[in-house]
Amino acid sequence: MNFEYFIAGRIAIKSERTFSKLIVRIAIAGVMLSLAVMILSIAIIKGFKTQIQDKVRGYLGDVQITRYDLNNSFEHSPFVLDAETQKKLKSNPDIEYFYPFATKPAIISANEEIEGINFKGVDKGYNWDYIKQHIISGTIIDFSDSTAAMQELLISSYTANRLKLKTGDDFIMYFVQNQLRPRKFKIVGIYDIGVEDIDKGFVLGNLNIIKRLNSWKTNEIGGVEIRIKDFNKLKNVADSIFEELPQNLRSYSIKENFQNIFTWLGLLDVNTSVLLILMLIVGVINMITALLIMILERTNMIGMLKSFGASNWSIMKIFLYNAAYLIGIGLLLGNVLGIGLGLIQQSTHIFKLDQSSYFLAYAPIELHFIDVLALNFITVVVCLTVLLIPSLLISKVSPLKAIRFK
Repeated sequence: MNFEYFIAGRIAIKSERTFSKLIVRIAIAGVMLSLAVMILSIAIIKGFKTQIQDKVRGYLGDVQITRYDLNNSFEHSPFVLDAETQKKLKSNPDIEYFYPFATKPAIISANEEIEGINFKGVDKGYNWDYIKQHIISGTIIDFSDSTAAMQELLISSYTANRLKLKTGDDFIMYFVQNQLRPRKFKIVGIYDIGVEDIDKGFVLGNLNIIKRLNSWKTNEIGGVEIRIKDFNKLKNVADSIFEELPQNLRSYSIKENFQNIFTWLGLLDVNTSVLLILMLIVGVINMITALLIMILERTNMIGMLKSFGASNWSIMKIFLYNAAYLIGIGLLLGNVLGIGLGLIQQSTHIFKLDQSSYFLAYAPIELHFIDVLALNFITVVVCLTVLLIPSLLISKVSPLKAIRFK
């Protein structure tokens, strides 16, 4: 039988000292709360990043291709996507899908209200999967009826509320050109992305409207939006797409278009790192305090063990085993608390947020087993490593004085 482990077990389970029991419970609670906060912090930050990225890239794609010129307006210059470029995009294993689009500035006039907007035109090849998830009223544009599709429009709930519009309403939109060009539209759907820059900036309509207004050729478009399979590879994929484009075209990633959002998401990683370090320090301090008190309360026992020939390292292992036992209880309770709260939030969304400030209506949770496992491992390693320092106090204990110690 392992002598040190046996003694540690007796101390941990059979201890009847009231004061040390209180300190031990405080130490366990400290480890529990520290681990729970760390689990929730990482889960919330990852949930934030994933959901906000999905919101932006779901509406605007990951990479956009436009004509290479000096035009810096919202309305892109037209170009023809040649067969060779289309073939390269289709054969690229990192691209999930792509579709043509065009944009044109416009003004909506309805209910004695006026709102500037950016009309985004798409065709029947547009992937509606993301928009369908965020439609709160109505449906998508029906491109099977080409005549009706020219008059159908989707707007955001932000724009609908400002203009007092609802699904089924008609209104006049004035397209900005040398002379304003009025067109009548019917709202077939209202969506809520939750990102103000998108919701207040765009409406979705038929690409052919822009082609007619601008007198473009049938095969001319304003740009191409590309969705890639793995967002973590965005930079490499965007660079490879750019390198294969003809000289009259350029491409840029969604991170270049929305630098403010992605810079903010990057700062969240820094905040998370600081919080994790602080929580780990709290847990370590609690365990150091508990170990020091246990050593002081067991001074007599230390002296007796030394008088029986036990080495300093052997006695240190007794207290380290005891500390590991307490850390284990704290980790178990911390996992239950952290993962439990995370799962409850995932299913109920009980903790709400101000969507206008955070782009989300509730705190998102994204739990990963590898993250939880890593946090548990790091906590155990750091705590036990740091606890070697106070355990060195055992080597200073004199057997004779310790036995006399009351």
